[in-house]
Amino acid sequence: MSFTTTNGERIRCSARTEDKTQAQELHDKLKAESWRIAKLGDKPKRTWDEAAYKWLMETQLKKSHRDDVSKISWLQQFFRGKYLDELTREIIVKVGELKYKETTPATANRLLALIRAILRRAAFDWEWIDKPPVIKLYRESKRRVRYLTPLEANVLLQELPDHLSDMAKFSLATGLRRANVTKLEWSQVDITRRVAWIHGDQAKAGKPIHVTLNATACNVLRKQIGKDPRWIFTYQGNPVTQVTTKAWYKALNRAGIENFRWHDLRHTWASWLTQQGVPLNVIQEMGAWESSEMVKRYAHLAPEQFAKHAQVLDGVLEGTNLTHLK
Repeated sequence: MSFTTTNGERIRCSARTEDKTQAQELHDKLKAESWRIAKLGDKPKRTWDEAAYKWLMETQLKKSHRDDVSKISWLQQFFRGKYLDELTREIIVKVGELKYKETTPATANRLLALIRAILRRAAFDWEWIDKPPVIKLYRESKRRVRYLTPLEANVLLQELPDHLSDMAKFSLATGLRRANVTKLEWSQVDITRRVAWIHGDQAKAGKPIHVTLNATACNVLRKQIGKDPRWIFTYQGNPVTQVTTKAWYKALNRAGIENFRWHDLRHTWASWLTQQGVPLNVIQEMGAWESSEMVKRYAHLAPEQFAKHAQVLDGVLEGTNLTHLK
């Protein structure tokens, strides 16, 4: 196709079709659009491809960047070449339903959330469209908090090989995520002061984490001294990068523990703290959770704490005329 806009700009491009009628329709559509932009002040129409590319360029430092690339690649089969104003709620819902049938509500929601984020930025930041479509997510079933009893944890630690046992014990003592344990360096700990720190670019929320080391954690660290000048946790001279190996699953099997992931060590840490009366807001700070909603799932493990507060009303209610309460 070839035409000249009212501003004198020469447009040459392929219609991507062998059908002459379709090519002519696209030619006329683009030419009319260029006239509206120049004479009526209409916004130039942008495609999903442009928006997706701009999103990926602007979010290269995002921790889930690779996941975004994968999701967008999958979406191209539906959205390639479409104008943003053509991506109606109905079209997006159909794509979400396809992903929902293939996977789970959570996975479909991650996809829909990405589409929503891109279209919201196209509207509010780039001003490519007037208003993004409303995209509703699927209801997700809340996962049960999985944690070990102290006895189960002790059995598991005994069944694990030494290097994994040390890492698991350190995780139970600090509540750190798997990546923060496997990538921990000596430059990030001070055993004398009993502190460790996770740099912002290593943390899930992108913010530095202060870690207070208890005696158990310090003992685990002392055991690693001299093994490697940089990395704390190693195996046969190399830093440990993978913890959920065959050895992990075999140890779980021997310990009689089912349905348990490495990340559940973090849940165990938080559950034990809750059961010992540590306030949820303190656990949130220690675990570096951004939202209090993430910590509320442990609330049911501390009935004694709530009972203590509920008993405050006993003295008020016993022999008291409620009408006198202010």
